[in-house]
Amino acid sequence: MTERFERHKQPWTYEELQKLHMYAKKGMSLKAIAKALTRSEESIKIRAKADGLSIAKLR
Repeated sequence: MTERFERHKQPWTYEELQKLHMYAKKGMSLKAIAKALTRSEESIKIRAKADGLSIAKLR
């Protein structure tokens, strides 16, 4: 069962962007970042790409 988020099309806050950058630099996985920010993995991927961040691909 996958988790569903009810926050559709919400604008990014400054605090969320700061956390996204911090988590990406720490090397957290996409799934962990999405859960921490309560946003979808797709939303995280799109914003990270727009900001030029690379998200760790854990295997």
